[in-house]
Parts: sequence; C-alpha cells; structure tokens
Amino acid sequence: MLTIHAAPLVLPAGADPGTDAPVVDGAVVVDGDRIIAVGPFEETVEDAPGARVRRWPGVLTPGLRQWHALWLLRQCYHPDPREADELGEQPLWGERLAALGDLTETRWSGSVRRGVQRMLRYGTTAVASPGARFRDPLVATAVARSGLTVVGTAGAPGTLLGERPDLDPFAEGYDLRGTVHGPLTVGGRADLAVFDVPGEAALRERGAVTCVATVLGGRLVYRAR
Repeated sequence: MLTIHAAPLVLPAGADPGTDAPVVDGAVVVDGDRIIAVGPFEETVEDAPGARVRRWPGVLTPGLRQWHALWLLRQCYHPDPREADELGEQPLWGERLAALGDLTETRWSGSVRRGVQRMLRYGTTAVASPGARFRDPLVATAVARSGLTVVGTAGAPGTLLGERPDLDPFAEGYDLRGTVHGPLTVGGRADLAVFDVPGEAALRERGAVTCVATVLGGRLVYRAR
C-alpha cells in the first residue's frame, strides 16, 4: 500500500530534491519499505494515486542515528512501567543501577527491549556499533527484532555521554547532519521521523523529545498520542 507522509521536509545536504532549504509543503511517498518519491506534495501526489495520506505537524526528517546504543542498553536499566512508582521512568545507571544488585538475564532482557522501544520514541532508526554488529546477544536479538539498522561507528563525533545517559541523539549538541543515518532518497529504505517543531534550529534546541512519529522500514513504529 502506498503511503504519503506529508510535512515540511528538512533534509541534510545532498539529499533529494538537492537543496538545503526546507521543502515547505513536502512529502515522502513510501511503497512497502522503500521510498519511491521525495519532493513537493503536489508533485509527488500525482505519481501516487490512491495513496494513503498522513499529514503530520512540524517537520519531517530522515531517521536519526543513536551513537551510544550499547552503552544505553547495557550500562543503563530501563524500568518497567510497573516499576515506575519505585524507580521512576528514566534510565538508571551508575550508583542507582548498582543499587538494584545483580539483575537476572530475564530482567536485563526486558530492560533492553524497553530501551530499544524508547529509542524509537526519539526518532531513532539506526544504532551504531563497531563493525556494524552487536556481540552482546541480548542487544543483538532486541535490535534485530525491532528492525533498527545497525551501522558502524566510523565518523562518530565522540564517545562521551556527558554527565548522564540520554536517549535523545541531539543531547550532545550534534546538528542534523551529524545525527541522521542518511538522506531520504528514492529507492532507499523508508526510515524517517517527524518532529513537532517549526524548523531545524528549533529541533536542535528542543531535541528529539519532540518526536511525534517514527517510520522504520516503511512501518509506523511510533506515534505520539
């Protein structure tokens, strides 16, 4: 089924339609897991008769890349919602993680799955690891099941997370170019995200917590209520 995701497009340099300027009334046409058209809405809709149209608030960008996935998934514990009253909702690490004692593999497995799902809420569609693979079996399994793309760490802007872990790929001050996995291109996999902000500057300032939708391989895997 053809789907048109319509919103102003904010693309990194070199992406279709070949301009750094936002496409104010933009659209990405998706067929299955592939992008078949990117550009102004009126032009793309003509080539996709009968397509389902999803109009989103804010701006549409390529999906984001999380540079520190292994750290966030194995050095942090992501509380179950049933634990929220006791542990809160944010990732636990350092002394707070140590205070939980030795966690069973079952509990760690649940934490990793929740961590992956929470990454999707921040527009993440790719996770980085040396060699573009995860050797940790819990992480490898959860990432594979999610459909997230695994990429290498070549060109990573840094390895320090600062004072606390953060699921937001913008947390360390990266711009959009340093945060996306790749441009939206015809024939490429349909990995994209939508953020309820007026433009790229606001996105960098407010961060990926403004995500309202994440599309992974053509599938809508997260939608803010």
